[in-house]
Amino acid sequence: MTAAPVVIVGGGFGGLYTALALAARKGHPPILLIEPNERFLFLPLLYELFSGELRSWEIAPRYDALLAGKGVAWLQDRVSRINSNTNTVETQSGRQLNFSRLVIATGAATNSFGIPGVEEHSLGFRTLADVEKLQQLVGQLRQHRRPLQRIAVVGAGASGVELACKLADSLEGAAVVELIERGSNLLPAAKSFNREQAKLALQRKDIRLRCHTEVVAVGSDHLELLGPQGPERLTTNGVIWTAGLRFEAPPIEPKAPAGAKAAAGANGRLACQADLQVLDHPRLFAIGDIAQLDGVDPVPTTAQVAFQQADCLAANLLRSLANEPLEPFHFKDLGEMMSLGKGEAALTGGGFTLAGPAAFQIRRLAYLSRMPGKTHQAKVAAGWLGSAALKWSS
Repeated sequence: MTAAPVVIVGGGFGGLYTALALAARKGHPPILLIEPNERFLFLPLLYELFSGELRSWEIAPRYDALLAGKGVAWLQDRVSRINSNTNTVETQSGRQLNFSRLVIATGAATNSFGIPGVEEHSLGFRTLADVEKLQQLVGQLRQHRRPLQRIAVVGAGASGVELACKLADSLEGAAVVELIERGSNLLPAAKSFNREQAKLALQRKDIRLRCHTEVVAVGSDHLELLGPQGPERLTTNGVIWTAGLRFEAPPIEPKAPAGAKAAAGANGRLACQADLQVLDHPRLFAIGDIAQLDGVDPVPTTAQVAFQQADCLAANLLRSLANEPLEPFHFKDLGEMMSLGKGEAALTGGGFTLAGPAAFQIRRLAYLSRMPGKTHQAKVAAGWLGSAALKWSS
């Protein structure tokens, strides 16, 4: 009788990298990755795809190509329900699958916070489709230049700042870029060096930063704002929403008994032990954005965390199957990298800081080393070298 597989729900950074880390270990169990999309998306480089500095195949390889020969099966489906008593999952297509251990890696999605018009009238920036729509908008604004054209980016966290800088460079003066932030400053969680470099980049690119400004509603051609001077109607040609994240895992049954701590917190993240095991569910684990570690200092919802958690989780899955004690996850902050426009970036870590074109190249090389699988890394590196050779010869 074939043993039930380790099932991994979600093929983002946490899910895919756990599958690859587990498959690389000798004597690993059967592994099944359930992911509805056909391509993995390397989100930190989505800005370079938008700006044309990278190509889609480089940051969005197909799962079947990434997993070929790796010992990982891929099911293109979506999990709709988890039963921890019967150790089964149900999928949207009607399949019922057994698991020996389950990894929940469903990540995060854009949070509209219930603000009227966000879902109907704004663009996100988390998918290939989002990039294509934004490129079309920029193309239209550049082709049909009119006075007072404006694009608003809502949210001055890392995503909003990086996108605003790429937008300003891509628009080439065809429209004003407004960066709108509810809080008192941009990049509240960033390193001070990167924050200062980001402010300088916004100034150079004439990006208008509005802090202490709340979006009340989004219309088809305007924003309703509440700022320091009171209500304001801001005419826009497009709105990109990067203001927050929401978390949603498939429902877990049976639910926690009365008096027990629920696995899903108020924010939708899964409460986990420090070893990434879901509370009160010894066969269930969570990783990445969806995992909220109990009794551990908060870790950022970044790819860097998911990279590190994947190795820890792969080892703990094998320990769990062998009925051995699990090891806690310890996050090691390796620094922070941020794109600040075409060919520009800022980085800090280990007492080292750098900004400008050199930082941009280091950032790209660092992410190259994190691409999934040696084969894809080699293909991307060859593509970059080929592009550089053409540039130098022209």
